[in-house]
Amino acid sequence: MSPFLRKQEVPPLRVLVFIVGTFLFFLLAEGYLILAFRSEPLKYDLWEVFFWGLLLHWSVRVRIRLPFQASMSQLFLFALAMLVLFPPWIVPLLVFLQGSGSSWYKQVFNRSQDALSTAIAGLVWNFFTNNSLYLGSWNLSTGVGISTAALAFFATNTSLVITAIYLSSNTPWGEIWRKNFKWLAISYFFLSPIALLLARAYETPLIGNWGGWTVLLFLVPLYYSRYYWDEKVRLEQAFDTTLEVLMNALEAKERQTRMHSERVADIARDLAKAFYNDEAKAQEIYRAARLHDIGKIAIPEAVLLKPGKLTEAEFDLIKSHTKLGAELLSPARKVAFDQLVYNVILYHHERWDGRGYPEGLAGQDIPEEARIVGLADAYEAMTAGRPYREAKSPEEALKEVQDFSGVQFDPKLVRLFTVLWNQNPIWRDREAYLAAKGGSVSPSTLPQPSSESSLPSSSEPGSRTSES
Repeated sequence: MSPFLRKQEVPPLRVLVFIVGTFLFFLLAEGYLILAFRSEPLKYDLWEVFFWGLLLHWSVRVRIRLPFQASMSQLFLFALAMLVLFPPWIVPLLVFLQGSGSSWYKQVFNRSQDALSTAIAGLVWNFFTNNSLYLGSWNLSTGVGISTAALAFFATNTSLVITAIYLSSNTPWGEIWRKNFKWLAISYFFLSPIALLLARAYETPLIGNWGGWTVLLFLVPLYYSRYYWDEKVRLEQAFDTTLEVLMNALEAKERQTRMHSERVADIARDLAKAFYNDEAKAQEIYRAARLHDIGKIAIPEAVLLKPGKLTEAEFDLIKSHTKLGAELLSPARKVAFDQLVYNVILYHHERWDGRGYPEGLAGQDIPEEARIVGLADAYEAMTAGRPYREAKSPEEALKEVQDFSGVQFDPKLVRLFTVLWNQNPIWRDREAYLAAKGGSVSPSTLPQPSSESSLPSSSEPGSRTSES
């Protein structure tokens, strides 16, 4: 895998230091390999080294783009196969020659991290080939050696790439791992034995008198195997694009709540991270929170944007957005959206005391993810302001959240929310949040909706005293 760092002429100093450090570590590893294995004979002619160099070059040219401006290729398969066939000091040098990236620093880093990963994998492979490992009468050295070398390559490669992306973009490590590499790990290790197969096929020609013909035949299934990765990336991108389209459609309809869903999602992600201590889980809840009000698309604008008091029938219609949202996304169940998303959409207006809707769930019966998004939604609504009441200050909104602990909100979540709030996150103040995200909304110039996100938590349609 190779990162495609930020598009700028000179990277930040910390990125530059990391790039230089990676290059120096490669030089140290390569120097050690040359000293340790310089006497190992070359079993093949130079033109055969050139042939494998072309395979490395091909693998880089058919790489797949990943999120966070990264990319990946099947270079590791050919690098591992070469470690079986050639002295270990040759392979990292050939890998270093396979450049990718449009800027000098991208070129240096991409070449260095691939070559360093190869060098470490070479050390692991040679350790097992020089130290036999037996299980009874079975010699496991070759199988364990190639698997462990693949693990070493993967661990080194992903660690370096994730660090580079983190340093250049401040994207959380867990999010980079989840979107770029977690789903790759299983298929990566299933493919790694193919490297040994390629090497053995080259050593024992099956077509003509040259093993290269067999290796070239393997390129056909290898080329098409990359389409699994490519389709996975495309599906992820399609999911994110669909989410953005849906939210843009909602915000275009209800402009006063511009950035409402995104701010709720940011609050919910931080709260979920504190609750679960799991970055991947927090990101799932973030995505679900972006869609929590999607059912409002089906609510007539005359009701959704009504500036005055709602009738009981209108209030019931507004409350139906939870079920409408779940129905709207039901065709995508188990394909694009899992149960967590539906739990958030359906139950984010349930209350700890059982007086919420749509089902009147109480306490622990409310899904945890819905409790998290419900608290985030309430805080965002309280600090947003409406025509019939002024926005609460962050301090006033926090006090109301605390006052409703054990009544409307999960007490444990309220305690965690208070800790997060005191750390002064960007979402604490709505105006600061909107400014940071690209501008604020002026209440005097936009229609003033009577949206459900600012309605009371009780069942009364008129008295708007507490958000849910």
